[in-house]
Amino acid sequence: MLHRDAIVADTHNDLLMAVSARDPGDWPAFFRERWLPQLREGGVKIQVLPVFIDAQYRPEKALRQTLRMIECAHVIAEANADAVRLCVTGDEIDAALTDGLIALVLALESMPGVDESVELIPLLHRLGVRVASIAHFGRTALADGSGEDATGSRLTSHGLEALRIMEELGIVFDVSHLGASGVAHVLEIATRPVIATHSAARALRDHHRNLTDEQLRGIAATNGVICVNFLAAFLTEDASAATIDHLVDHIEHVAGVAGIDHVGLGPDFVREIMTELTPPCCEGRSTTGIDAMAAIEGLAGPSGLPMVTEALQKHGFADDEIRKVVGGNVLRLFRAELGRPAR
Repeated sequence: MLHRDAIVADTHNDLLMAVSARDPGDWPAFFRERWLPQLREGGVKIQVLPVFIDAQYRPEKALRQTLRMIECAHVIAEANADAVRLCVTGDEIDAALTDGLIALVLALESMPGVDESVELIPLLHRLGVRVASIAHFGRTALADGSGEDATGSRLTSHGLEALRIMEELGIVFDVSHLGASGVAHVLEIATRPVIATHSAARALRDHHRNLTDEQLRGIAATNGVICVNFLAAFLTEDASAATIDHLVDHIEHVAGVAGIDHVGLGPDFVREIMTELTPPCCEGRSTTGIDAMAAIEGLAGPSGLPMVTEALQKHGFADDEIRKVVGGNVLRLFRAELGRPAR
């Protein structure tokens, strides 16, 4: 089966939120019993683990929670060394894949634990962070998220310094969630490839979290990758009616605009994560004006990922194109960029 033979890379699964919410002594077993079977069933071979800091920790406890979640990633990797490996370079990813292990890559989603203290970014790099964004929906000390597009803001001086440090160290810059003016600013000055870890096409669903065709072309021009978000509310206006065909439409559009070498998968399995975060119970909660609990049937978690390959085949994608989309393009980017100092 094509999906089983392919390198499948998921660039956005917030499972660290669910695991780290448990008692630390339960982290390894909870990951092994709850998440590892799903990753295996979904054929995932590269899993990016974003560190997202929920509102209850911001701002005072943001750095503490950031470190706690990073430690959680290290603990689950060390305790499940027969199944997963935390990787900081492309060579380490290749070695993990050769050994039949799932390669884990640490990421930061926004940087509330850093804010203007960008001198902490090298420390986070030493702890294993290899992908990072600098904003979520709202305003940070580094940039405005897409929910603040009306401000027309570009990166702040601290945001510019964060980009410079990340490029020096080999931390891939993530533009998902960044405001439109911020994305334009990054694309003007970036000297290394950038990634959108979980963003869909704005031409098909006019939402500020999605990327315009101009932005898609700009990311491709850096030799970066746009990983398409599976969240139903970002795929179609009627989230409750979203199907896998809507997802494939977005993948096709991104491939048509940016090129087949610049498309990946960034599922963002929100419903599954939110239902596990108890307390608090998150069902029905929305602070962003979207239905975060709506999901494509069968694609609420990583076990459904083979559906994507099957749908791409039905839509006429060639096998080599599918291999690129489901993970090959992300692997290429990570091989070239992760942990490699600026030349």
